[in-house]
Amino acid sequence: MSVGAVVVGLYPTNTAGECAYVLGHSEAVLAFAEDDAQREKLGSVRVELPALREIVGFDELPAFEAQGRSYAELEPDKVREDDLATLIYTSGTTGPPKGCMLTHKNLMTAALRVKTHIEGQTDTVLLFLPLAHSFGRIVHHSAASRGAALALVADATRVPEAIDRVRPTILPAVPRVYEKIHANVLGEIERSSGAKRAIGRWALGVGARASRLRRAGHPVPRALRLQEKLADRLVFAKVRGRLGGRLRLGVSGAAPLGIDVLEFFHSLGMLVIEGYGLTETSSSLSVNDPDDYRFGTVGRAVDGCDIRLDADGEILVRSETIFTGYYKDPDATAAAFTDDGWFRTGDVGELDEDGYLKIVDRKKELIISAAGKNMSPANIEAAIKTASPLIGQACCIGDRRPYNSALIVLDADFAPLWAAQQGIEDTSLGSLARDERARAAVQEGVDAGNAKLARVEQIKRFHIVEGDWLPGSDELTPTMKLKRKPIAEKYAAAIEQMYAAQA
Repeated sequence: MSVGAVVVGLYPTNTAGECAYVLGHSEAVLAFAEDDAQREKLGSVRVELPALREIVGFDELPAFEAQGRSYAELEPDKVREDDLATLIYTSGTTGPPKGCMLTHKNLMTAALRVKTHIEGQTDTVLLFLPLAHSFGRIVHHSAASRGAALALVADATRVPEAIDRVRPTILPAVPRVYEKIHANVLGEIERSSGAKRAIGRWALGVGARASRLRRAGHPVPRALRLQEKLADRLVFAKVRGRLGGRLRLGVSGAAPLGIDVLEFFHSLGMLVIEGYGLTETSSSLSVNDPDDYRFGTVGRAVDGCDIRLDADGEILVRSETIFTGYYKDPDATAAAFTDDGWFRTGDVGELDEDGYLKIVDRKKELIISAAGKNMSPANIEAAIKTASPLIGQACCIGDRRPYNSALIVLDADFAPLWAAQQGIEDTSLGSLARDERARAAVQEGVDAGNAKLARVEQIKRFHIVEGDWLPGSDELTPTMKLKRKPIAEKYAAAIEQMYAAQA
């Protein structure tokens, strides 16, 4: 980037065909591969890529650099702030990805305007988010620009090890990470003996009450403060220790987090703030200020960003972080802006009187029932997932249907432990999906989630999927967003079965 070359990211989980599409569409001249498996994957489609001159392994970088930068054919002093810096291809839930054109000014403006209170020289940021995604990029740039230490983790399965070794102070992550930590602690409490289970439940209740009072600006009574100190010594300090002991701030994006999860971390003395942005806005739009936050919202607009709502509730934005368009797609670029130049986010939101933004749902993902009721599948899914640690993923079905149903995936970490505690011999996800005891436990979770929803939003039937949904799979994007159309197609038979008999 410093010599003016345009960087294009690929996910390690991308298939050979997906890599071929991005490399061919961007007309990339160089590809860098981490290991032999990635190099072989790119090599298998090289014949389809006439512009690609060379595939360079990470182990070959010293020799490659020694040869000079003849490929770039550009000079550092010729790079300007409005020059194209990167193409980030949106993973999308349907159709081929689109290349978002972001300039050097877009990226640096986004990095410098985010209010996450990163402190140079004292903060350590653990970054395991994929750098092919705009969330990972803004974390990388903002931490580096402020002088904080970055601990990079290439393999998400090594995050627990990295937390133990580097003891981070800031953890940017997708909601599922925080949900799993929360679910694991709840599961451990529920699996404990009678006394320990009672203490754990009591501590969580104390923490939640204290959190609500502080967030409302009310004083915490002395009796509750004393209970909080005891809860901290017995439960919360131990959980903080597992998270390295120094973690003070989490940053979550991509999907909403349940209030109970946010309260849980707040009780630990660790604030998790939610932010909002799109690839097209350089992952910068709004974020909660650690000194001025509101749970259930994605905060207020960052400096220099203007937000307004269209007549149908769609969030419209003006900012210097907004991309210059979709690469080789002028029609899609034109459609992304209003006649007066505001960018259409495609998300439906609400703004309160203090300027805090709440995301209702994707404009095109709103469920409209057969009776004409508009509903947010993301909100319904969040209510179901947070109601039971046994539920790892949920996909709400209901568009043009008489009632809502859900495809449910068991939590790959919690479910086997739960099953062993129940005396179930085969603890594999496939077997548990067919086990009546597991189904009954999931039903309890669905019932608890339904209690938080309006009657028309509630899940009437569900199907437990055999196996897991992994990032970059048929069901999830690399950043763990649901691929709703592919899911509907893949599980069409199971979905139709849930509507075979009308409720």
